[in-house]
Amino acid sequence: MEDYRDRIQGLLQGKESMLIRGEWAKSRSGQCLSTDNPATEEKLCEVSLASEEDVELAVDAAARAFPGWRQVDPFERAQRVSALANALRQHAEDFALLDAIDSGNPLTAMKGDVLMTAGIMDYFAALAGELKGQILPGKPGMLHTVFQEPYGVVVRIIPFNHPIFFAACKIAAPLVAGNTVILKPAEQTPLSALEMGKYVKEFFPPGVVNIVTGDGPITGSALVRHPKTRRIALTGGVDTGRAVLKLAAEGGIKNVTLELGGKNPMIVFPDADMEKAVESAVVGMNFHWCQGQSCGSTSRLFLHKKIHDEFLDRLIQRTGRIRIGLPLDSRTEMGCLVSKDQYDKTFRYIELGKKEGAKLVAGGSRPEGEIFSKGYFVKPTIFDRVEMSMRIAREEIFGPVLSVLVWEDYEEVVEKANSVDYGLTASVWSRDLRLAYQTAERLEAGYLWINGSSRHFLGVPFGGFKQSGIGREESVEELLSYTQVKAVNTAL
Repeated sequence: MEDYRDRIQGLLQGKESMLIRGEWAKSRSGQCLSTDNPATEEKLCEVSLASEEDVELAVDAAARAFPGWRQVDPFERAQRVSALANALRQHAEDFALLDAIDSGNPLTAMKGDVLMTAGIMDYFAALAGELKGQILPGKPGMLHTVFQEPYGVVVRIIPFNHPIFFAACKIAAPLVAGNTVILKPAEQTPLSALEMGKYVKEFFPPGVVNIVTGDGPITGSALVRHPKTRRIALTGGVDTGRAVLKLAAEGGIKNVTLELGGKNPMIVFPDADMEKAVESAVVGMNFHWCQGQSCGSTSRLFLHKKIHDEFLDRLIQRTGRIRIGLPLDSRTEMGCLVSKDQYDKTFRYIELGKKEGAKLVAGGSRPEGEIFSKGYFVKPTIFDRVEMSMRIAREEIFGPVLSVLVWEDYEEVVEKANSVDYGLTASVWSRDLRLAYQTAERLEAGYLWINGSSRHFLGVPFGGFKQSGIGREESVEELLSYTQVKAVNTAL
């Protein structure tokens, strides 16, 4: 394994400061948060815990920068977003290193995140021409024009599972649309967002992009409640989403979008291509990329009784071949969970699954070996004979735990798939495309795959039903969601 210690130490320098009004600044209160390496349980560095005073400064900076930024030609705004995307590509390994040591995700996966992020940013830059108005027909002597205008100050709150991916690509649409942005990275994984600040300073006027670090109760709450923050977007858990909606209402009437959790079904019919479906079940659970810590993970696997035994045997063998290791090892396919809290939560659900009567057929423990003596590592875990009455089948674990359920009756499996409060993603496996499409139409989810899983496609709107969220991303709908409509009626 390559020795990255000196390089990492260099990257950690200066991370105690936030980016406000184009300058690096520490929290006025002097309070800090510690960020740790979840693979070694060692402290990496401290970052500022932004107070309400710091939030006030960041909001003021964004509000002051907004009038000038909205007047910048949309295509120039797009060019600056693309310049930031190119900087990410050029320094991809730096960002991947920070995310690997900060989140526990494999280095190779985090390199993929950086490149994917840059592609999404370029996509939104290319959509600048969609910020167009309309002329509507009307009575003689009247001209009706409709414009898409930016909101002003946008708050973007992101989660820990894909740090640079969410930090960078989730500011692209609001910036292209002409808004100014305050980004709050997750308190567990703030490092790559702060590293991105170096390049933000280079490509954007002061105050257009501000990066504040901190927690939810202090920093996040102050951002959401502030009367000058007009548009809020959160990617996170359902409980956090509810809190954001309540807090936003305290500060006024705001436009809020939420991309929240999931307990997503994969339904496998007897005629499915078993080899591909088994691989898709592993990929869909995101064991490799982020140890199951993904809201889109297909964590409920519905296997038809005719294929259950063979499919499960193959699935157990396939997960057994996943290479678990230290995040910085280029051979590692699966790293560790992001924190002790997430680790403890995962094992609570594993014990709960046993008590509820599910059959543990794979994993359920730490991996063996000296390198795993520390860190928050969990083997890929599979429970068989799960029933929908069990909590492991109904609640989002956000860890590497897959529940297998057996089905025979078509109406019953559709009902069970829809019986949870979530509705983010779903996967259907069958060679009968008419049956598969019919099933997809009946599933209560916002983003579905037929004979696939996990993969996202640029331009295809991503988002959930029910408690999985409000709004759509990764498409022109996301860009337009950062604009508000103005109608001007002119008597000629």
